[in-house]
Amino acid sequence: ITAGGEPMSSVLSFYFRDSVLPYYTGGALEARRIGANDLMYWRLMRRAYSRGYRVFDFGRSKIDTGPFDFKKNWGFTPQPITHAYYLPAGKQMPQNNPANPKYALLIKAWQRMPLSLANLIGPYIIRGIG
Repeated sequence: ITAGGEPMSSVLSFYFRDSVLPYYTGGALEARRIGANDLMYWRLMRRAYSRGYRVFDFGRSKIDTGPFDFKKNWGFTPQPITHAYYLPAGKQMPQNNPANPKYALLIKAWQRMPLSLANLIGPYIIRGIG
């Protein structure tokens, strides 16, 4: 999607059988304000449908997150997906969900951090999260 000749948003999608999966999206800061992301998804759906694809798979999102709300706003009915885990004896499932209240203060601090500092320390922090 472009505006005034400038790229605003784009999507990399995978196609399989009768399904399209918008796998990765990217956009300029201006994209949200002008609705470029919504237009991008709308055009992807139209193009996929015109080519015979009948399933639009928005992918997984954790409940009560921005991506979940964005996808639900499009009118899709959420489908629960189960996960299977193997945990070593004595270990508990980590609660790395951004909706976990214990991360609220850290998330707010991260959002206000200068980009240069975030880029410097981010790789070290992510090792302990994922």
